[in-house]
Amino acid sequence: MNHNDTDRAPSTFHVKSFGCQMNVYDGERMAEMLGARGMTPAADGRDADLVVLNTCHIREKAVEKVYSDIGRMTREDGSRPMIAVAGCVAQAEGSEIQRRARNVDIVVGPQAYHRLPDLIDRAGRGEVAVDTDMPAASKFGALPARTKQSRPSAFLTIMEGCDKFCTYCVVPYTRGAEISRSWSAILDEAKALIDGGVKEITLLGQNVNAWLGIDGRGRAQGMDGLVRALADIAGLERIRYTTSHPNDMSDGLIDAHGEVEKLMPFLHLPVQSGNDRILKAMNRSHTVGDYLKIIDRVRAVRPDIALSGDFIVGFPGETDAEFEDTLRIVEQVRYAQCYSFKYSPRPGTPAATMDHQIPAAVMDERLARLQELLNNQQAAFNTATVGKTTDILLERRGRHAGQLIGKTPWLQSVHVTAPELALGDMVAVDIISAGPNSLAGQLSRRKAA
Repeated sequence: MNHNDTDRAPSTFHVKSFGCQMNVYDGERMAEMLGARGMTPAADGRDADLVVLNTCHIREKAVEKVYSDIGRMTREDGSRPMIAVAGCVAQAEGSEIQRRARNVDIVVGPQAYHRLPDLIDRAGRGEVAVDTDMPAASKFGALPARTKQSRPSAFLTIMEGCDKFCTYCVVPYTRGAEISRSWSAILDEAKALIDGGVKEITLLGQNVNAWLGIDGRGRAQGMDGLVRALADIAGLERIRYTTSHPNDMSDGLIDAHGEVEKLMPFLHLPVQSGNDRILKAMNRSHTVGDYLKIIDRVRAVRPDIALSGDFIVGFPGETDAEFEDTLRIVEQVRYAQCYSFKYSPRPGTPAATMDHQIPAAVMDERLARLQELLNNQQAAFNTATVGKTTDILLERRGRHAGQLIGKTPWLQSVHVTAPELALGDMVAVDIISAGPNSLAGQLSRRKAA
């Protein structure tokens, strides 16, 4: 073992998470687990005895970034921390990581990170410490109870995995099949978060709205029932969820958007393409028409809802005309914000071996056109908020003295100068100006609802 001059177990740690919100949640849970073991968080990986790189495998560049980060771990004096690679890259590549980067001590997949303390002990003894099992027993029961949170908004994973098998996506292979956490475990964790100061919870899952469970009275419930139960918990003021699949937008969940006041008027519902042939090649299992009907139904029950989505340009075989269909659906739906990507072939996925891969230059041009349209829509949505009064939950400090930043119900960031207020306060603000990515507000005379 060459990461330390002695055989002491690591006493400080730093967790760096890449990618999606579920990775952020997993990173927080690993940090809590290491804290419960008696370890102390370090602000920077250079100061830590253990660095956990909690990785994402969705984009090719994200994978290379992990290896680049590993290579930078050696300090000026030649020493380095113990290095653990966790998350989806760990799951996909397993022990290959240690062959490619010999200074990696631990490899642990996203379904096995509750075993990280044991892996640390094994690595400390110089043993191979690789665990990419997908155990049938949920990891959540082995994690420590949630404690006081540093921010008033928190993530809560309610289900993991994916059964959809979109042809471009590695998630079913790195996160496994869909598994819903139990009703009681979710409510218990939510209550612990709220007791720890949380006022807003974002429910997470690869297809979060596919969650199914049995409530405390033995009744089958979908995510709409779970949202309604969470809304009954005193102290919880806001509920959000992500990421959704169109096929799992049940009537009950759509109705909840119109009936549950604590459920925020924001929906992230990826469509990926505006062309039915491409959607079929992606194995998305819905059509453009199906998607637009869901949007219409959601807007009927919640007219002020803000919509978000994901788009992939340059999927194998996508023609110019089929790409134009994607621009057309964006113009029709009008999004408040979106994520858009060039298609990136991931090893082991069906799309990676499809014919008619699109040249990079064509993808670049298509992405630039799509992002220009999406950015204009986001700017228009933000500008339309100017002059309105809305509640924001103050979540973090801004760059300037006395400046605090919070989110509107529509997930827009608002900065306000209010040195007399504290993080976690819910305040009414008048929106006075809008930029492309954030809003400026001033405290309103109206009290927060």
